[in-house]
Formats: sequence, structure tokens, C-alpha cells
Amino acid sequence: MTDMSVIEERYELSCGRIREIAETQEVSEQYKDYFKKTAEFILLTADAYGKVRDGFFTQGRTSIDELRKVNRALYADILDDRYAVSYANPDYACEKLGEELGALLSFLYAELRSMIACAFEEKLEALVIRMELFVEIYNMFEYAKSEAELNNEEPQVPSGNDIRENMYWFVSDYSEPASQQRVGEQLDTERDFAVRIIMESDLNDISYLYRYGEYISPGIEKMAQYLSTLSHERIQMIADTYTEGYRIGFIKGNKDLSKKETVDIRFVLGFERIIKAAIANFAKMGLKPTVYRSRDSIFYKRGTSRTGYYGASANKQYEYDHKDDIALFLDRRLVNRRLEVLRLAYEEYKDKAAKYAGPAVVEVFGETPFSPISKKTACALSKEQQKLSSELMGAQADIVSNYINEEERSFTIIAFPVPDIGDKFEEIFDETVKLNTLDYTTYEQVQATIIDTLNKADYVEIKGMNGNKTDLRVQLYRLNDPEKETKFENCVADVNIPVGEVFTSPVLEGTDGRLHVSRVFLNELEYHDLQIDFKDGMICAYTCANFATDDENKKYIKANVMFNYDTLPMGEFAIGTNTTAYMTAKKYDIESRFPILIAEKTGPHFAVGDTCYSRSEDVRVYNEDGREIVAKDNSVSILRKTDPSKAYFGCHTDITIPYDELGSIIAYDSDKNAYPIIENGRFVLEGTQKLNEAFDDRT
Repeated sequence: MTDMSVIEERYELSCGRIREIAETQEVSEQYKDYFKKTAEFILLTADAYGKVRDGFFTQGRTSIDELRKVNRALYADILDDRYAVSYANPDYACEKLGEELGALLSFLYAELRSMIACAFEEKLEALVIRMELFVEIYNMFEYAKSEAELNNEEPQVPSGNDIRENMYWFVSDYSEPASQQRVGEQLDTERDFAVRIIMESDLNDISYLYRYGEYISPGIEKMAQYLSTLSHERIQMIADTYTEGYRIGFIKGNKDLSKKETVDIRFVLGFERIIKAAIANFAKMGLKPTVYRSRDSIFYKRGTSRTGYYGASANKQYEYDHKDDIALFLDRRLVNRRLEVLRLAYEEYKDKAAKYAGPAVVEVFGETPFSPISKKTACALSKEQQKLSSELMGAQADIVSNYINEEERSFTIIAFPVPDIGDKFEEIFDETVKLNTLDYTTYEQVQATIIDTLNKADYVEIKGMNGNKTDLRVQLYRLNDPEKETKFENCVADVNIPVGEVFTSPVLEGTDGRLHVSRVFLNELEYHDLQIDFKDGMICAYTCANFATDDENKKYIKANVMFNYDTLPMGEFAIGTNTTAYMTAKKYDIESRFPILIAEKTGPHFAVGDTCYSRSEDVRVYNEDGREIVAKDNSVSILRKTDPSKAYFGCHTDITIPYDELGSIIAYDSDKNAYPIIENGRFVLEGTQKLNEAFDDRT
């Protein structure tokens, strides 16, 4: 048990020392500004911590204008043009502090920014360890200067290796409590910081948003304000769609929900009215929520992805610049350390892990598209570190699967627009609600027709048009008993809302060719002219047109699509059927802002990474016609039976070809008989033409 009196004493000592540093910097001239501004930021965070403890953020206590002022001050240094002259910006840090020390000190500044969340959650020890790290690094600079003066030498600074070593042990030593915290947040319903905000606040008074400590943009405020105008009945209907998809996912997956006790709710701030209604719905299923923050710290980062709840992004370039800060420290010893502490954390929570039902996710779309700038000053993984990173990701997934049985859990995902999408936000929101509640019976029947045809086929050819260079052959699984078996799952609105796709795990051997998309957003990052080539189902080449050189483009894809693996398999082939969603995007000119959750239903899509059935291959799943889905494995995933470490990758990224770039999808049987499904972006298979009505209704 942590002695809080000791932690409080360390906190007071750290605050006192940092106040001294803010006032006078006894370091070489070049570094004074860095330590002054960084100390001032820490003190600003400490002030926020004091305000939290004093009830400053309690509803009714402080005006909304004052709350906004405090919130903006905490994020001001990375907002807008201020980022150009912030030490959080590696370009600026390296320019002012030198390349080696600039990279290290920019990392330190970014890590200290994670203190904001610690302050609002009153995690005093997490505040203290970061404050102490800052003081230790400052002392190294102060000592180097004083030693030089004592010896009548030119001003000196500590070596980069010494600073890195100090930071390395911080990252290593505190990996254990960080891992325990993260696993606990996911599994322990008593860690209810966010749940209390949602359930206890007056959600019609948007001041509650400032209790989280996340960056609250005008768009976040507008989202909460808009939902406050909706009737209770409409909010309940939206929440019902979300939670019912979760429940049906267990039924269709042949999984027993009654064994579970915990639902993992993930959302973007502003949606609390829906989340509150959903929590009540989940309670009727016997589930209590865990709602945890998407944390911005070296201990939790995985690229630019965000898991949990979060506010607006204060600066996406900042997030991109620091996504690979672990490159400063990643080695075999740290990989082993992280795996060890993760295993220990899950062992501590193993009883709760067994009762974890899975995530229920509310995604958003409509934010301003982001295409990052690639900076030479930003940390980047070496080739050896890329292999270590991939190994770590796969091994972590293996550990999690040992405690959270994928064959017994499920999930659901639903998406809504945010006000940033434009002046027609409310209209688009209404249209999205309609998309999320489309009658699935029509789609189920049409998709069954497509599946009947695909069950006859040995392979499918997909070709692009209108400049799209896609030319792919996808090999399909061979059925042993077509009367009882099927290759494709008939996906209606359950775990993936809205309705509209059929999907399978393709056979890798014989799956060859090029996938091309002129513009696509994957994991919140934009890609231009993305091309991925496959040989026997494995990625053999890739590029895009985001940057000036092919080398930069390949690095961008490898880091953010391939997660630093040298190759990945095609884990899924699907045909999206939601032409209504596609035409909604066309109507409002928001194709580029659709999340993959909806975009994947608006054309064929191909996933790189694990299959859709990853770690639950042995769960027997059936379509509504009673036929069992048997195409779950490929020649990589089947290694789970002999060498599990080589079977999974811990990633699955969907890439969609829109209908207006789709020349044809044609299935071929063993006698080379052709069965056209789509030609020139229109459904032509008999029994599917009803899907074209959405195209024909275009005005």
C-alpha cells in the first residue's frame, strides 16, 4: 500500500524545487528557456490539481468562461501557431537545443503533458514521478555547469547517453504501475472517474465537460449542446441501437453473455447523454461499465491510435510527431520488461478478465482531414526496433488472449458525425441515425443472394476504373458440404453498425495483384494513391503519394498501416452493400470524412493483418439460413495450432474501394464460368439490383 503522506511530501518538495527552477535556471544559457518554460507548465498543471481538489470544476461552482480559460491555458502551447515555437515540437526543440538533446528534451516535455490527466484524476504519485524526472534531468544540467565553472572550463552539458539512461530507467521502472493501472482501468468497474461524471452531472449544463481535463474544443461543446436539445425518447432510441447491436453480437457469435459482468465503453466527449442511456441498458443485461481515458504517455502509446474516451485533439501534428518516442529507449530488455509487467497485471486481475464482455465503441467522423508532415527530427524506429515493436505488439496480444478469451467476448461499434463536419451537421446527424437503423431484412436477403453465388466460386477478380489501378484475384475457400457450409458471413447491423457487407477470410495462396485507392483515411491518417501489391496473399510491395520521396511514402505506410511488420496477409475480403450510406456521403460531399466503419460498407474492402475471426476461430458461427461459416483461417492464422507466436499480428486495417472507382467484381467457378456481381460500380447479379435504387434516387 502506497504511503500517501510520503507521496504528498515528495509532491511538496518537487513543487518547491520546480518553483525555484522557474525563477532561476542555473544551467548553460542555451537551455535556460527550455527549463523555465517547462517548469512553468508543470506549475500550471500543479495549479490545476489544486483546483480539482478545491472543487473548482464542480458544476455550479465556476463560470463556463473561467473553465474555458483554464482548459485552454493547459493546452495553449501546442494549439495553432503556438506549436511552432513550443518545445513539444521536435523541430523547434532540436533547433534550439541541438539534435540529440533536443529530441530527448522534447520527449520529456511531451511526457510531462500527460500530467494534465493525472491532475484531474488526482493521481498524485503519477504526478510526482514525472516531476521528479524533470528535476533529475535539470540537476544533471546544473551539475555539468557548476563543474565546468569550478574547473574554469567552458560551459558544459550532460551527455546525451547519460540523459537517455536516466530516462530509460524511468520508462522501465514505472512500466509496472503503469501496466497495472491500464489493465485495472479496463477491467475494474470501481475505477469510476469518468462514470461518475456521466452519471452524476447535469448533462444539460455543458460545464461538466471540463471535469475530465481533456481539451474541450468549441466542437465538443456544440456536440454536447446539440444532444441536450434532443428528446429523451430520441436519445433512448439511439442508445438502444448501440446496445442492442452489442447484445445481438453475443447471440450471433454463439457466446454466453450471462457469464460476463463488465462492458468496456469507449467514446468521444460530448456524447454523454447517449452513453448515460447506454449504461442503463447495459445494466439490464447484467453489465457494469468501465470507462477509461485514452492516455498520452510513453507507457500507453500505440502510434496515433486512441483507445478509451478522449476530447478534441489539440494538435494532431503534435500527436504524430511523438507517436514513436519509444524509439529513444526500445531494446530487448525493455520489451521483456513490458511483457513481464503486463502478464503480472493480468494475473492480478484474472478473475475480472474472465468476466470482461468486450468493448462497445462510439466513433465519430467529420473532423478536418489530417495529412501529417514527416519530420526528420521526430523519433523513428530503427529496423531492429521495428522488429522488436512488432514482436512486442504480437506478444502483448498473446498475453491478453490468455486472460480474455476471444471466443467468449464480443463487441460493437457505431459512428456519428461531429459539428466540425460543417453547416449541415444536424441534417447529417439525422441521416446517420437513419443509416444506423436501416431495416436489415432487405440487406440480409440480398446479401444471401450474393453469398449463394460466391459459394460456387473458386476465386473473385476485382478491377478498378476511373483511374483506379486495382487488379486483384482473391482465392476463396473450398466447401466440403455446400448444403451445410458457407464461405461468407452475412453481416447485418450487430457488432458493426450500420448494416451492409458479406465477408470472408480469403485463401492466401493464389491471392495476387494490386489494391489501389486514390484517397483513403486509415486510423485517422490520410493516404493519397495508396497502392498495395500482394503475392500469395502477403504484401510484397507498397507505396503512396503523400510525400516527395518513395522512401518517405514507404516509411509512412510501414509505420501506420503495417505497424512495422515486414509483411502482412490479406486477412479479409468483403463486399459492402450499403449504397444508401454511399449516396449519403455523395449528397453531403463527406466521402473523405466517413469512418472506416461506414466506409467499408460502401464498396469492396480488404483488410491487412489478422482475419475477422482472430483468436475465435473455433467458435461455431452460422448465417440466418443455418449454414456454418467455415472460411475463418488462412495459412498464417492456422499456425495457432502449432506455433501461436507466428499466427497473429494484433492489427486489422480495412481499405475500401468506393463504387465510383470500382470497375467490376466477378466470381469464377472451377470451370471458369463467370458470375458478375458488380460492373461499372453497379450491382448486376440477379436479385441484387434493388441496391442500385439508392444510386437512381440521386438528385
